[in-house]
Amino acid sequence: MDLGLKGKVALIAGGSQGLGRAVAMEIAREGAKVAICALDDPNLPEAAQIIKKQTGVDIFTIPADVSKEEEARKFVKKSIEHYGTVDILVNNAGGPPSMTFLEIDDNLWHQGFRLNLMSTIVMTREAVPVMKAKRWGRIINMTSIAVKQPIDGLILSNTVRSGVIGFAKSLSNELAPFNITVNSVCPGYTMTDRVRNLSKVVAQKQGTTPEAVIQKWTSEIPMGRIGTPEEFAALVTFLASVQAGYITGAAIQIDGGWYKGVM
Repeated sequence: MDLGLKGKVALIAGGSQGLGRAVAMEIAREGAKVAICALDDPNLPEAAQIIKKQTGVDIFTIPADVSKEEEARKFVKKSIEHYGTVDILVNNAGGPPSMTFLEIDDNLWHQGFRLNLMSTIVMTREAVPVMKAKRWGRIINMTSIAVKQPIDGLILSNTVRSGVIGFAKSLSNELAPFNITVNSVCPGYTMTDRVRNLSKVVAQKQGTTPEAVIQKWTSEIPMGRIGTPEEFAALVTFLASVQAGYITGAAIQIDGGWYKGVM
């Protein structure tokens, strides 16, 4: 299937590792020009080099901490200046820490809000005028299965990521007349560094091993395994495609059947 992405411009936040990097790689394989941002660390130029080597497409990188509004705004603005346009925006940021309610002070609440919700709002606001002018666009928010079924120990993530869903659903109605779709993708347990780190935190609290924690999570998944970043990236890439033009306002889980709700 030709997804119609050749020559499109895709901006992927948090694209240096994990799910963001997998998405950047998959979209680049479809022939789109890609811009990625991440914290200023060695993973960013390394990711760009690997993606360019494997796909041959142009990769633009910019260090940015999207929890800081000006840096989130700068990522989108500088990427548009570099390529002259934007067609696809993938909003992505690392998740807040695993803590109980009384362990989280006001500063951590504000930090979580800026990291996951405000970054999405700021980057989207910067991209939408360009998309409206060309009457085409794809906005995809990377959230978590926790927005459908809250996960114990992740109250901060459960709360702020749910705000992204409300924002996306509302915005999708505003932008539909301009042929701009707004969707959210809700990954379950997927083998990334974040899941590995969460398993260590849980293991320490429960007096067990990270391997035992991951084994327990796996046993709760009907498919009997943890997902891969490549599987997640394939879904995001389809939502970015021309063929996905009638899908908007959706929050789609990709979790091996872990979520038990009917909607």
